[in-house]
Amino acid sequence: MKRVFPHPKVSLALWLTWLLLNETVAAGHLLLGAALAWLIPLWTSRLDPLRYPRLKRPWALLRLLWMATVEIARSCVNVSRIILFADPQGVRSMFLRVPLDIRHPFGLAVLSCLINSTPGTVWVEILPGRDGRDELALHVFDLQDPQWWIDTIKQRYEQPLIEIFEEVT
Repeated sequence: MKRVFPHPKVSLALWLTWLLLNETVAAGHLLLGAALAWLIPLWTSRLDPLRYPRLKRPWALLRLLWMATVEIARSCVNVSRIILFADPQGVRSMFLRVPLDIRHPFGLAVLSCLINSTPGTVWVEILPGRDGRDELALHVFDLQDPQWWIDTIKQRYEQPLIEIFEEVT
């Protein structure tokens, strides 16, 4: 069955998206959408070397997303305040290196999305670390306390992601 439908949920989502975008359930669109929804995952299945992980701790993921949402809102207010009211000479825009313990590709992808969604921060790249661990190169718009950023990323983001993704490999 996996050879015929490698990702049935993706196929269903593609088919429904096709119908919603075309705003019709005419027979031609039903058939064309079904054909595309079947062929696209079939053609692209070899591009996905990893299997999608099963989340054994969905509550940890929900907690992480809640904390990230709060952090994004807080950062949006702070960055807006700095841009609108602060002296441009007082802004300390700098790069920072954060040691990483997470290795799972999906965990790194989620971490990247969370960091890049937060106003004032940009994930630059992963660098080889001094002690053999990889390090995240991060750009922060107004860096007042580098250790606070390292602790925040390690405790609020990386630890829950390790809990969610590393145990299910």
